[in-house]
Amino acid sequence: MANRIMLNQTSYHGAGAIQELPAEVKSRGLKKALICCGPTLLRHGVIARVTDVLDAAGLSYEIFSDIKPNPTIANVTDGVAAFKAAGADYLIAIGGGSPMDTSKAIGIIINNPEFADVRSLEGVADTKKPCVPIIAIPTTAGTAAEVTINYVITDVEKKRKFVCVDPHDMPIVAIVDPEMMSSMPAGLTASTGMDALTHAIEGYTTKAAWEMTDMFHLEAIKLISAHLRDAVKGTKEGREGMALGQYIAGMGFSNVGLGIAHSMAHTLGAVYDTPHGVACAMMLPIVMEYNADCTGEKYREIARAMGVEGVDSMTQAEYRKAAVDAVKKLSKDVGIPEKLEALKEEDLGLSVVVSGLFDMLGECCRKSGLTPHTVEYSLGVWGSTSQLPPEPVLEINTMCGHGMVSVGRIQDVIDKIQKGRMTCEEGGRELGKTCTCGIFNWKRAGEILQRITGAT
Repeated sequence: MANRIMLNQTSYHGAGAIQELPAEVKSRGLKKALICCGPTLLRHGVIARVTDVLDAAGLSYEIFSDIKPNPTIANVTDGVAAFKAAGADYLIAIGGGSPMDTSKAIGIIINNPEFADVRSLEGVADTKKPCVPIIAIPTTAGTAAEVTINYVITDVEKKRKFVCVDPHDMPIVAIVDPEMMSSMPAGLTASTGMDALTHAIEGYTTKAAWEMTDMFHLEAIKLISAHLRDAVKGTKEGREGMALGQYIAGMGFSNVGLGIAHSMAHTLGAVYDTPHGVACAMMLPIVMEYNADCTGEKYREIARAMGVEGVDSMTQAEYRKAAVDAVKKLSKDVGIPEKLEALKEEDLGLSVVVSGLFDMLGECCRKSGLTPHTVEYSLGVWGSTSQLPPEPVLEINTMCGHGMVSVGRIQDVIDKIQKGRMTCEEGGRELGKTCTCGIFNWKRAGEILQRITGAT
């Protein structure tokens, strides 16, 4: 099977890179931008650094700042309306992952109006046209949303996040200027930096990883480990190192996928509004320990990239522990909390659910020929959080090596079959469209759906 790499058409890196914006806009014949950003960046003058450049060049724009830290379906639909009302023909996404994810969804819907229902974008939507042009300007060093084909939207009604993967949503230009990140407070620098480290480590250990993405991910781990502590202190060198490291991580993971640290972090964000990077940092060492037996010698290279000495003389058990310990130490050094204070007493029953879930996932993965660390799963999308999804549902969930066939999507297909709107074969094909790794067996999925529903 051929390996695919998708990146920006153009990217700029280094201090002062924002000055390249007008030339890019003019060379592409773009006329008016809708700037997507969060209200905090607008209030604190960060957006003015970009609009000043646009004003000096005589370029037209309007600003849409009604975007939450975990962007919602409503944020997207409001953004679509704002884009149309402004008469814009391109988007400038300024900020962290939230404005960029919102911009991707807006841009896709504008050019593919048949996907106006934001939920229909979950997984791998069969869009036909590239989104409207996006120029992405990150102000955080972590999400790498400026160089990925992924975006995440929160469904407030169902208390869940859903991941969308679409080659048509890649920003055409990324401007990665560390000076745009200079206003990040220490806590945000730490959490977004640990998000970037999670991208690099999960991308390096996922089932779909290959030589080129391994190169990206190991270099990203090295850069992040070397520069995150200094970036939290606000040094110029630290900011520059993290700006580059997080982007390189994005070059890799966007093309091979992530794992269960991210999927469970999405759930913490959806239920408790936990900052994504903090949730990732909490989950990463736990998941690394759980996945260790499936990783061969990769933890040795992770430990080496994180600056651990003497790894070549260590046993497998020793270098695996060294890699996990290095992650824990970095997380502690930059001030990431070790427990979630927002966890409610009535939610503690989740620990039993998670334990049973991991056991069930392991069995389903063995049936599917996958390893547990490839599974993308979010708690609480099947009934109540006190219930496990039926094993056949998880069996379908684990058939995609990238984990893009979500439990929520499977539930939607089952509902359609039970209402007579779809056959089991059609359901299997529908779920196969959301798989990004190319190994999903839609015929087998159809057979499992028939077993679940009793339909044909």
